[in-house]
Amino acid sequence: MDLALIGNCQTAALVDRRGRIVWWCFPRFDSDPVFSRLLAGDEEKGFCEVALADLVEVKTQYLRNTAVVETILTDARGGQVRVVDFAPRFDLYGRIYRAPQIVRRIEPVAGLPRITIKVRPTCNYGERVGEVSIGSHHIRYISGGAVVRLTTDAPISYIAAETSFPLYRTINLVFGQDESLRDAIDDTCREFLDRTCDHWREWTRRLSVPFEWQSAVVRAAITLRLCAYEDTGGIVAAHTTSIPEAPGTSRNWDYRYCWLRDAFFVVQALNRLGATQMMESYIHYFTTIATHETGALQPVHGVVPFTSLDERTTPALKGYLGYGPVRIGNQAAEQIQHDSYGSVVLGAAQMFVDERLTHMGDNTLFAELETLGEKAWKVAFEPDAGIWEYRGSTRVHTYSAALCWAACDRLARIAHVLDLAERQRLWASRAEVIRERLLAGAWDEKRGALTAAIGSPDLDASVLLFAELGLLAPEDPRFRGTCETIGRELMRNGRIMRYAVPDDFGAPETAFLACNFWYIDALAQIGRRDEARAMFESVLARRNHFGLLSEDIHPETGELWGNFPQAYSMAGIINTATRLSSSWEDAWLRA
Repeated sequence: MDLALIGNCQTAALVDRRGRIVWWCFPRFDSDPVFSRLLAGDEEKGFCEVALADLVEVKTQYLRNTAVVETILTDARGGQVRVVDFAPRFDLYGRIYRAPQIVRRIEPVAGLPRITIKVRPTCNYGERVGEVSIGSHHIRYISGGAVVRLTTDAPISYIAAETSFPLYRTINLVFGQDESLRDAIDDTCREFLDRTCDHWREWTRRLSVPFEWQSAVVRAAITLRLCAYEDTGGIVAAHTTSIPEAPGTSRNWDYRYCWLRDAFFVVQALNRLGATQMMESYIHYFTTIATHETGALQPVHGVVPFTSLDERTTPALKGYLGYGPVRIGNQAAEQIQHDSYGSVVLGAAQMFVDERLTHMGDNTLFAELETLGEKAWKVAFEPDAGIWEYRGSTRVHTYSAALCWAACDRLARIAHVLDLAERQRLWASRAEVIRERLLAGAWDEKRGALTAAIGSPDLDASVLLFAELGLLAPEDPRFRGTCETIGRELMRNGRIMRYAVPDDFGAPETAFLACNFWYIDALAQIGRRDEARAMFESVLARRNHFGLLSEDIHPETGELWGNFPQAYSMAGIINTATRLSSSWEDAWLRA
């Protein structure tokens, strides 16, 4: 899955190793894809390509510390073309310019290369655009009331007819809203590129990164930033839909939405990076949701909260590598997932202790979070769909109960910070009640491990987080035993599975990458640091050409599967690298 992500926190697109734009949802992350080739199977539709005649070599990479992709195409005679892809993002008039645009800048580098520009957009999730309107310097692709405009200084007739032509000068393609550019196209695109590069390099320069694995963390940080929809602060799980978890499976889901379960891990990563503005916006996003809903907490939302996520399939797209169906929306929005309460409280707790934030937590926010705590207290031992969103069964999941404990525990700690002694005692006592019942019910003496659900012998990698949450101390024999049992029974060729028993769709085939980071962190916590570092290096080695990870990895082939790029996985790189890295001071002392 060698794809690069470009974006500007308003829109995002994927570029493949050939320099083709194969996925772009317009105007926002969860919109209809204008470029949908990624899911079109063997159909040549839904992409933008700069095809070089007599192509013999392609080299592509990110420009260092940016979200800008450079592709060098070389022909058999030594002619070269440089294609630069980006989404404009920079300071303008005291605010961030981040229009829903993507820009391709095509430059001749050597010789007289001959190119063909192919623009084949889709609409309505894979249908061909019905109406095309051609102007002097633009093409409008029209579907109903939706219009995507290509503004260019390339020969319009050559693009419309897909005619090859020699490239004598730099040309530009600007895809976006139906508005004309105010200034000369080349001047505008050159300025946009320079200012966008400057923006990303300045943002990266301000990050806190560990001494080791710096380039991996920086790329993970930029990618996580590109998963954030800046207007609302929501962070999507991934930018794609329906890339299957394994070849030939129907485990295909739409991940272009925001899961409340991600809150703790993403806030943790952003805190470690020192990306406080992004972190604060994200906290505001999920607390806006959590303090609005009066019933059960909906576990997943769109980048604009409370929009419909009704799940359906589209027949116009055959699926990634032909593996369908392609789904739009996500039925998980209808599920009951009790871990959501704890995830929100864990994430929001940062507001009560982090003095870097513009708006810190106060008694009013605490009172609203207490409403979530009351729900967590009531449902801690009621069946739910669990963190892995089982569609055909419910159980009293150990992880869900643990997150209900976390909600009560963190409310007690917040009450202490606010000097609310009576509330602190209440929540601390409730947390202890849940903890004792949970550990008694989930501990399996025969297996020597905490199990997936109360009264079940099945194993689940989510319990590896118990030391991270503070539910158990790392040195507690129950935690050490759980780590050892999971390492022994859920390990497949060096990769940790979420679980091994069959679910609604059969036995899982691939390993969820986030669980591998949790296992690595757990190894470090119980003193097996050398093993943790070796496994971390092994996972990093499976990143794609551009340094990105998807949701899952096949333990036998090493192939990446699942939606891409996965925010959970990129946050895992950040959190684990920070935990395992030598300090800057110690590293230099040993040098």
